Amino acid sequence: MAGHVLAGGGLGRRRHHRPRAGDGAPRRAAAAGAALSLRYAVNTHCHADHVTGSGALRAALGCRSAISRASGARADLLLSDGDEVRFGAFALRARATPGHTPGCLTLVLDDESAAFTGDALLIRGCGRTDFQQGCARTLHRSVHQRIFTLPDRCLVYPGHDYNGHTVSTVGEERRLNPRLTLSPEAFVSLMEGLRLPPPRRMDEAVPANLRCGIQDEPLQPQ
Repeated sequence: MAGHVLAGGGLGRRRHHRPRAGDGAPRRAAAAGAALSLRYAVNTHCHADHVTGSGALRAALGCRSAISRASGARADLLLSDGDEVRFGAFALRARATPGHTPGCLTLVLDDESAAFTGDALLIRGCGRTDFQQGCARTLHRSVHQRIFTLPDRCLVYPGHDYNGHTVSTVGEERRLNPRLTLSPEAFVSLMEGLRLPPPRRMDEAVPANLRCGIQDEPLQPQ
């Protein structure tokens, strides 16, 4: 699981830090070390394989949790397609990219220089579609219509990578992704034939993540 800290400084400067995967402690340390005031902990979707750190971040730092409205989860901020999350002089724009789950979002910087794709688009792969109301045909359409239409140079930061990669580009994935260069029919056949075991922590993770990581009542709107 990958997490990213985005900071909007003065004079149009933007900082991007990628802490190690974990339970939220690395992200807290990263925020403190960079002397940041953390405003939002944004989830790309309701995960099934781990408990999100946004609840712990919210409790420790007073930030607001955020997730897609279509996820059915509770959070301080529920995002719909086209909504923006502003930080400093910059913004993340939410693009609905369902398929892995119905509530998946891709978060795109307002200058389209980077996209945080969650589990919809991975580096040379994609998220599974065989649980949590996933749909392979919907995922193929989402990636091609909502992510592959971004500029070739746009950096792709996925929610997971299992081969030591951290970043790709839209252009690379459009040309080289072995799953998403397939036709919709071939993609659906491939995904339906994977026969993957269920995530080991699914029974624990999904209920907790429907509350954005075990947390109290939502903060009041700011």
